Amino acid sequence: MTSRSSSALRKSTSQRKTNSRKAASRADKLPEWNLSDLYSGIGAPEVTRDLDTLDGECVAFENDYKGKLAERTAGEGGGLWLAGAVKRYEAIDDLAGRLASYAGLVHAGDSVDPVISKFYGDVSERLTNASLHLLFFSLELNRIDDAVIENAMADAQLALYRPWIEDQRKDKPFQLEDRVEQLFHEKSQSGYSAWNRLFDQTISSLRFKVAAKELAIEPTLNFLQDRDGAKRKAAAEALARTFKANERTFALITNTLAKDKEISDRWRGFKDVADSRHLNNRVEREVVDALVAAVRAAYPKLSHRYYRLKAGWFKKKKLPHWDRNAPLPFAATGAIAWGDARHMVLSAYRGFSPDMAAIAERFFTDRWIDAPVRPGKAPGAFSHPTTPSAHPYVLMNYQGKPRDVMTLAHELGHGVHQVLAAKNGALMAPTPLTLAETASVFGEMLTFRRLLGETKSAKQRQALLAGKVEDMINTVVRQIAFYTFERAVHTERKNGELTAERIGELWLGVQGESLGPAIDIRPGYENFWMYIPHFIHSPFYVYAYAFGDCLVNSLYGAYEKAQSGFAERYLAMLSAGGTKHYSELLKPFGLDAKDPKFWDGGLSVISGMIDELETMG
Repeated sequence: MTSRSSSALRKSTSQRKTNSRKAASRADKLPEWNLSDLYSGIGAPEVTRDLDTLDGECVAFENDYKGKLAERTAGEGGGLWLAGAVKRYEAIDDLAGRLASYAGLVHAGDSVDPVISKFYGDVSERLTNASLHLLFFSLELNRIDDAVIENAMADAQLALYRPWIEDQRKDKPFQLEDRVEQLFHEKSQSGYSAWNRLFDQTISSLRFKVAAKELAIEPTLNFLQDRDGAKRKAAAEALARTFKANERTFALITNTLAKDKEISDRWRGFKDVADSRHLNNRVEREVVDALVAAVRAAYPKLSHRYYRLKAGWFKKKKLPHWDRNAPLPFAATGAIAWGDARHMVLSAYRGFSPDMAAIAERFFTDRWIDAPVRPGKAPGAFSHPTTPSAHPYVLMNYQGKPRDVMTLAHELGHGVHQVLAAKNGALMAPTPLTLAETASVFGEMLTFRRLLGETKSAKQRQALLAGKVEDMINTVVRQIAFYTFERAVHTERKNGELTAERIGELWLGVQGESLGPAIDIRPGYENFWMYIPHFIHSPFYVYAYAFGDCLVNSLYGAYEKAQSGFAERYLAMLSAGGTKHYSELLKPFGLDAKDPKFWDGGLSVISGMIDELETMG
């Protein structure tokens, strides 16, 4: 071989390596969502057209039906007539959902851009004004006599909407006079919606100084999972400093929203601070109370015991609070590439159900995911169902951590659920939060079990198992502690405003109880309640995570024992959307959440994993 040909070969090989690196780089480039399936841009003429159409449809609907529901439904052909009204209402709801989803997703992608913020605010205001013309419908529908409604549902077209109508009528005891409902609805834009928006913009604009760098909240929180203990401590101290500097703003937002909810609850006649959430979730208060009591009683054998183990792995008696989620000393190092994360999750889904994997894969191929960390982007992760005439979108802040892979599995579980439920239409696709979290947590469990089964190293199996236990503690113990904290804040707010210091005291109380003696809560942690968005956007949402996790533990146990047909029954459950009560959906799996022992069974799965970790040393 001549030197010239040898040189050419080296050049060719080098080029192939370069091309391979470029291809890998393209494969691992974090995807950004394509929102053009909703609208091509905030200035698109279709946005203006649809807003104008919505205005006209809402006014026409009010003119055609207001004041007529009771009489016409009781008359001849009343069922068919009411079915026509419900179908028109559903079409309006779908169009409004498309507009609201687009504005919300654009805003989540960049909540500090003033042009986007104005667009989001203007669309929200237009939607609120238009929907004022629809308020009468559910109010009048619920005033129709039970016997008249039942007779009308003999019509097959109206009977299709029975689940939605029965759900609406559960709200009947808490409805107010029409003009009061209108006032509440109209004032929401200058009330709780405005305070929600202030929280989003404030949290996105905060900067935290870590090692001479000014960082947004997501990368700062990510440092709490860094291998370098000094970086974890620096991040925790940066969070504490910035939160302290902004504590009056966050205390004001929290106080105002708690008071706003108290006023609404009092007028509507809700007895307990969380009753409106339970009604919205279609779950009984005693079921939630049993869950909370079971988890709190299990703190010593779950979180307290696990963090004692973890402190031992770090050769300490106690871990400072910034080490709570620290990577284990024996865990694998290195970031997980996006392509690898995609493969892990889809492989796990495919092993359970090829149909489930095929739906999840569309999120990647059709650009339904927004994964990079960007300045101004909303922190955390979510899957937004948008509307049945479109498809869901997933937002993440992917940084290559093992937990990010589980977050991807979690959000795709939501996404699959939302795609399957969409066939029920805009009124019956939405699922109560308790069951909505079941699909996401089940997706995590599938991914975890797949990874554990493929891992041969004893130390890496230990690290995976410990990581799963931590995730479950964060999902069950931490969320019930959050719920306990919210109950304390909302209950005490009835007697007057709470200072930031007092809110911090309540926070430290529930955190100390839930984390146990092996976590050393240092100064600064008292203000870490400030960044939790669920407290602001969805009061008392958080118990749904624990509900879903414990339910999934029982559901996965049924899956492991099932002979055949489990995947089909599971996908049928997800496909039901909001058409059935959770108790009815769980029957095919032999599960009953009203059984007092049900929650103990779910918690014993976590306890059993900790038992296994203790035997590993």
